[in-house]
Amino acid sequence: MLIAQKILKLLLMIAVAPIVVALTLFVWICLGLVYVSGLVLGIISMILALLGVAVLITYSPQNGFILLMMAFLISPMGLPLAAI
Repeated sequence: MLIAQKILKLLLMIAVAPIVVALTLFVWICLGLVYVSGLVLGIISMILALLGVAVLITYSPQNGFILLMMAFLISPMGLPLAAI
């Protein structure tokens, strides 16, 4: 009886192993996408913030504040954090 249980356990592990590997790869791919998207959004946010400060100082305070708010919302601390 004990040998039959060990054989069944081994067969189950062999059957489930591809699913575990597929899920592990899926998690790694998702983590990579989250990292890359955070990096891209951070760069875009920095560009918008610098542009917002420049517009705030030189052209129009209202448009400068709008650009700064857009930069905050795009940044990793804005809407992406609110989605979690």
